[in-house]
Amino acid sequence: MIRNPILPGFNPDPSICRVGEDYYIVTSTFEWFPGVQIHHSRDLVNWRLLTRPLVRKSQLDMRGDPDSCGVWAPCLSHDGERFHLIYTDVKRYGRTTVGGASGASLRDFHNYLVTCETIDGEWSDPVHLNSSGFDPSLFHDDDGRKYLLNQLWDHRPGRNRFAGIVLQEYCPRERRLIGERHNIFAGTPLGLTEAPHLYRRDGRYYLITAEGGTGWNHAVTMARSRDLLGPYELHPDTYILSSRTRPDAPLMRAGHADLVETPAGETYMAYLCGRPLPNRGRCVLGRETALQPMVWRDGWLWTLDGQGVPMREAPAPDLPPHPWPETPVRADFDADQLPIDFQWLRTPEPDAIFSLTARPGHLRLYGRETIGSLFTQSLVARRQQAFCYTASCAMEFEPRHFQQAAGLVAYYNGAKFHYLHVTHDAEIGRHIRVMSALPDSPQADAFSAPIAIPEGRVELRAEVDEERLRFAFRLDRQDWQWLPEQFDASILSDEATAPGAPNFTGAFIGMACQDVSGAGLHADFDWFDYRERDFSAA
Repeated sequence: MIRNPILPGFNPDPSICRVGEDYYIVTSTFEWFPGVQIHHSRDLVNWRLLTRPLVRKSQLDMRGDPDSCGVWAPCLSHDGERFHLIYTDVKRYGRTTVGGASGASLRDFHNYLVTCETIDGEWSDPVHLNSSGFDPSLFHDDDGRKYLLNQLWDHRPGRNRFAGIVLQEYCPRERRLIGERHNIFAGTPLGLTEAPHLYRRDGRYYLITAEGGTGWNHAVTMARSRDLLGPYELHPDTYILSSRTRPDAPLMRAGHADLVETPAGETYMAYLCGRPLPNRGRCVLGRETALQPMVWRDGWLWTLDGQGVPMREAPAPDLPPHPWPETPVRADFDADQLPIDFQWLRTPEPDAIFSLTARPGHLRLYGRETIGSLFTQSLVARRQQAFCYTASCAMEFEPRHFQQAAGLVAYYNGAKFHYLHVTHDAEIGRHIRVMSALPDSPQADAFSAPIAIPEGRVELRAEVDEERLRFAFRLDRQDWQWLPEQFDASILSDEATAPGAPNFTGAFIGMACQDVSGAGLHADFDWFDYRERDFSAA
């Protein structure tokens, strides 16, 4: 049985690919580095995070990319010889006006291609393909020719910004697009047409797109044609998967899909979804990836029951079970590389913000720019993957004034976080408090009352129970001292935002260090612990 979502808490825009007995799903990483996440499975039930291929400055440099921009909608494919990975680096989403609305139609979507003979090898430097829109994918036709598809962005006044799906041939020998660009699909009245994937089956071309936006109106649209360039006729139901008219659906926001076939010919659809908190309507785990079987009937694709609704549990294919070892709950930072669960923000030069060798057995964060900076901030974190969890860490940090801080942060982006940090000022001395960035309040930030603490090692703790967040600290392994305040964890979601602002990333929990004095004071973290919990049973 497949229990959805198969990748809880991992960002979506999924692309799925099978090579032999191996299945791979790639998902977006936005402003988090390294770029693109590749999960691996042998049975479509059990998945492991295998690698992040964009690791070099030549492949990806997101310094200055706005929140929720960076890497969008990667697409993975294999042509029998090598893997091809297409991705977008979004450099501009639109300027923000008073009130938070997006006030510009100009956007910068740079689409790139990298290749590798092995999934976890060293990927090539990128080929810049175009910047005409986002959600690119590469289609390998039966005659060996390759075609790039992407959403077309139209900034002109009075035009449909989502101007359709364009197709253009890619020449591997010349490493560039060739020939004319063709708009093959204008979309349906639902609008916001994006995320194209093209397939060939029984003499026809099948096009899948996402429509309705990535929120509550999201849907998977299907069309087909005898000719590559169209015209494309719509599926009898138009939308083959959606939750938009079904408030009782177990998974909401369903859309942005891709297809894969098992060796037995079974078709499975990977798609994004969301699970809102009861009575809050906020998805604190962001947009997640789900998988379910589909059936071909009369030349069209359908869900098993024909209702076009996502499934919370779905039949698994007839493949041998292949579980993976459990991921350790504690990172001791004993190796010279970060555990794969951890990422940092934007910069391809991690040596400027952290070290695992300066003090062996510790993660050393160097104090850099303010938390929320778009350039060089020292923040190393992992994704929240459950509605309820406990995270803790042990830190040594001796600040000398108020411009130096380090600690444990529950983070969505620069406008949404709760930061339990140690700092210093002349009146109180060394102290601990919480700074919160509040996206849905007239007051942009808020601070808890400071609590004076002596010098020395301090352990920090966060407990999240759905929308409730509490912080604690302790010294010398004494009892935990809980801060009296309860914080709103639901702001760490796509839905807690100003209208028009991009919010796609999902919530993280991790460690941070700032020093805007220029001294570069560091904080040393001995370990970091993340455990999923069921507080309802307590």
